[in-house]
Amino acid sequence: MFYTCGPNEAMVVSGFGRSPPLMIAGGRVFVFPCIQQIQRITLNTLTLNVKSDKVYTRHGVPISVTGIAQVKIQGQNKEMLVTACQMFLGKSEGEIAQIALETLEGHQRAIIAHLTVEEIYQDRKKFSEQVFKVASSDLVNMGIGVVSYTLKDVHDDQDYLHSLGKARTAQVQKDARIGEAQYKRDAVIREAHAMQEKVSAQYKNEIEMAKAQRDYELKKAAYDVEVNTKKAESEMAYQLQVAKTKQRIEEEKMQVQVVERTQQIMLQEQEIIRKEKELEAKIKKPAEAEKFKLEKLAEAQRLQLIMEAEAEAESVKMKGEAEAFALEAKGRAEAEQMSKKAEAFKQYKDGAMVDMLLEKLPLMAEEISKPLSAANKVTMVSSGGSEVGAAKLAGEVLEIMTRLPSTVEKLTGVTISQVAGKSALVY
Repeated sequence: MFYTCGPNEAMVVSGFGRSPPLMIAGGRVFVFPCIQQIQRITLNTLTLNVKSDKVYTRHGVPISVTGIAQVKIQGQNKEMLVTACQMFLGKSEGEIAQIALETLEGHQRAIIAHLTVEEIYQDRKKFSEQVFKVASSDLVNMGIGVVSYTLKDVHDDQDYLHSLGKARTAQVQKDARIGEAQYKRDAVIREAHAMQEKVSAQYKNEIEMAKAQRDYELKKAAYDVEVNTKKAESEMAYQLQVAKTKQRIEEEKMQVQVVERTQQIMLQEQEIIRKEKELEAKIKKPAEAEKFKLEKLAEAQRLQLIMEAEAEAESVKMKGEAEAFALEAKGRAEAEQMSKKAEAFKQYKDGAMVDMLLEKLPLMAEEISKPLSAANKVTMVSSGGSEVGAAKLAGEVLEIMTRLPSTVEKLTGVTISQVAGKSALVY
């Protein structure tokens, strides 16, 4: 037959085939009826209210202490479970709790007797640890484990704790007043420091704000300069782009005009070529024929002129030779004549000179009279007696002509008559 139990209890199977007995904490087991026996033991946690009334402390002061303990049988530890079964199997949960409570209360009384009221009251944790430590060692030997122990209450009937409380209260009140004064003082100091820090922080904040404002203004000015520069560059770029666009449009127009002009030139060239071909057909070919005719005629004329020039040159050459011969003969005659004149000059010295002079005299007279012969009219201006002046001028001219032989005589020392007598020259 199968039996089961929850995790808060344990089953002990004994009898035929179970030596030692089988202990199962939370689970199931098969039990043969009549020859095997099954028993249960609780594993629940037991809460114990441990009271110790009027226990004398080390200084003989009676106090009452109340503690709360949590204990349970440890089912997971086989040795402790075996010990608990040996001691508590067949007992109820209340009986187990009473045994544990009496054990804890005895240890609690023993520890209170070794401590003073102040130690218990002021250091409850230490007291609780001592009770937990001492009680655990004994309860473990029973298979029970102490889960926790806490000191719940400490009081006495002699107002000992109250008196301690008064002194402590007075001390606390004193400390409170001192602390309050110190707090106020510290509060004033802290307030002054806080005010100082506040003012300092305010000044620092204002300085930082001024710096931030300055930085803002500087950066804003720099940004404004940059923005204005970019705007100016943008405007300049726009104007430049507009100018480039206009220039490109003009260039396109010029290209169009160039193309149109090129087409016109091509048309004109084609027209010129057509007209040249037409002229070549109508005029150039006949002109070339005429040119060939004229060139041949010119060549004939050139040959004729060359022949005529050669004939003329030959004629001039012959004429020149004849003239040279004539000049040579004339020169020889003149040389002979001059030779004879030289001999005559040697023979008739003065007479020859007078002869030469007389020979040149008509030429001299001609040269002297050239200015007078070139004058168409001679007008003499005078305030009066113009007829007398003209007559005087005529008289002077006649006087010069009459005095000419005497002048020659003075210059040569020979008279005209002597020359005539010595020479056979007749003039």
